[in-house]
Amino acid sequence: MSLLITGGTGYIGSHTVVELLKQNQSVIIVDNLVNSSIKVLDRIQTITGKTVTFIKADICDAKAMDAIFNEHKISAVVHFAGLKAVGESNEIPLTYYHNNVSGTITLLQIMAKHHVKSLVFSSSATVYGEDNQSPLDESMPTSATNPYGMTKLMIENILFDLAKSDPQWSIVCLRYFNPIGAHESGLIGENPHGIPNNLLPYVAQVAIGRLEQLQVFGDDYDTHDGTGVRDYIHVVDLALGHVQALAKLPQLTGCHAINLGTGNGTSVLEIVEKFEEISGKHIAYTIVSRRAGDLASVYAKADLAKSLLNWQAQRDLHTMIADTWRWQSQNPKGY
Repeated sequence: MSLLITGGTGYIGSHTVVELLKQNQSVIIVDNLVNSSIKVLDRIQTITGKTVTFIKADICDAKAMDAIFNEHKISAVVHFAGLKAVGESNEIPLTYYHNNVSGTITLLQIMAKHHVKSLVFSSSATVYGEDNQSPLDESMPTSATNPYGMTKLMIENILFDLAKSDPQWSIVCLRYFNPIGAHESGLIGENPHGIPNNLLPYVAQVAIGRLEQLQVFGDDYDTHDGTGVRDYIHVVDLALGHVQALAKLPQLTGCHAINLGTGNGTSVLEIVEKFEEISGKHIAYTIVSRRAGDLASVYAKADLAKSLLNWQAQRDLHTMIADTWRWQSQNPKGY
């Protein structure tokens, strides 16, 4: 039996595939390569010494997905595939709803047809919206402020309804906070197309000379240094959260939303200072006005992951940034 990993050549997907291969799991990656590189497959093989089955396909393509399930014996699915840029989602909302929501429905229909009812879903802390105070816990009301966040929330609601309708489903929705870092080898890491949307790749590209300076959105928040505070988690810790969720699925029924975060917050300027210290590079930045919808402080309450999945984040901020810098300095232009 094999695990199907949708979006498995992406940032979090590729790191999860590495951790699964290290546990001698049989893995099949399906990815349309819209936001990722085929070169990732060779890097995964170099790290693990193992080859992985790769199928180029789109989760929206029911015929292609059905063929995968016909050809391979799938025991469970880890579903990463999806568009993920908040700003872009405001510009092309229909594309996001079609790809993320309709694509997931297609995947679920094919899974049900083949009696594969074990799923780990890549959700997001964006589902907590603007009105909850950190630390954010899974019992809080959910909402969304942009189409990307809304797709994650809609998929979660679909999964809860599905599990309610059929008790054979075992589903875990993992709500990520802010993944950063890279594999310690420096072979795989975050490789954004165009201008990075996230802080760490942006800082790393300033450090390597690809970008001139960082824009810090607001220095007048109610935080210790006025800049936004976020819960940064190492991507390998995040990957191991998926490994643990898969291991626990056979003992779980229904649908469970679980935070994956460290429970600690770090400000933008603390990230910049730490990156300068580790890389030895000056990070030029300028303060600009706040972005609409940005919150002062967002960090997780991660107790449920510990009690339900026996998981907690292990890697500290120094390791996260050192691994980011190793990846960026070894791959100045990405893959």
